[in-house]
Amino acid sequence: MTRIPITGIGVVAPGALGVSAFRALLAEGRSAVAEIDRFDTAGLSAHTAALVRDFRPKDFIAPMKMRRMNGLSRLAMAAAKMAIDDCGAAPGTNTGVAIGTAFGPVQTSVEYMQEYVEKGAALAPPQLFAESVANAPGSHIAIELGLRGFNVTITQRESSALAAAMYASSQLAKGTVDAALIGGVEEANEMLFSVLDRVGALDDAQRDGIVIGEGAAVLVAGAGTRAPYGWLSGFGIARDTTATISDWGTGHESVAAAMQAAIDDAGVTIDSIDAIYASANGSRRGDALEVRAIEALFGAREPNVVATKGVFGEYAAGGALQLVAALLGVEHHRHVLVNSLSAGGGIVCAVISRDAE
Repeated sequence: MTRIPITGIGVVAPGALGVSAFRALLAEGRSAVAEIDRFDTAGLSAHTAALVRDFRPKDFIAPMKMRRMNGLSRLAMAAAKMAIDDCGAAPGTNTGVAIGTAFGPVQTSVEYMQEYVEKGAALAPPQLFAESVANAPGSHIAIELGLRGFNVTITQRESSALAAAMYASSQLAKGTVDAALIGGVEEANEMLFSVLDRVGALDDAQRDGIVIGEGAAVLVAGAGTRAPYGWLSGFGIARDTTATISDWGTGHESVAAAMQAAIDDAGVTIDSIDAIYASANGSRRGDALEVRAIEALFGAREPNVVATKGVFGEYAAGGALQLVAALLGVEHHRHVLVNSLSAGGGIVCAVISRDAE
């Protein structure tokens, strides 16, 4: 595949605002996971999450515009503006937007349904309904910045952000657009947390499960004046047919096939992969599946394996932040492999290269 340069990064993460603060968070090895104080978790098994704190959307969005955005859109818009500032030049109108989100604006949907039940359809605020759709953040970004390229939102559970990067990269390689904003966004709220807890997906006292995270990360691809952080150079996808709709499967061969496909697409060899940014999120079945796949593909020559989601949590924001972590880490490596495994069997892998060739 044609290598795609990433020239700007914007981050609103648990424990870090901006790419420099995020780099410091990773360097310190400090986890942003903490006890939840935003809503009551009494009666639930899990009580921790990686939440965004000290984020002031008014620092990035005008008051009148901010009033028309839900929390998810505010996170994404702030990250997009930081990414553009970081790249050194505003993208032109022929720029696409590809955003990943696992669940979308759940909190807005909850608020709209509450208004609907209490006041009836005629009096329920129409703006809440408009903001309840998953593509609201990407739409706001395009409208605010005057971008007229493709505008897609991908919801593929844990792999949403990496799938968005794959789509945007394919369009850039074809020359459909001159540049693209690529990212992921997620919010933690009581409804989502309680449902995931009751299906047994979240980390509990036995440390058997994921830690939910929120935030946003946006990358500028194909435009900008600064030197690239790294280059998106290959993608691979597969499906584990042994997986159920809500859990990981046992088909490590499918995961290995997706990793190999990404390496082949990048035009590199297995021996040139210096590090793997693993999907590892604390789910026992998912983590065991990935370990078996890495062992099967790399054998005794296993590269360094980096697990970042213990710092900032899982889901689309976690997937985008994982991608940012890999881009920041590639300065120390020739090529790194990024894995994203989704409950339900979806697998997306990517290779990030330090150089253009």
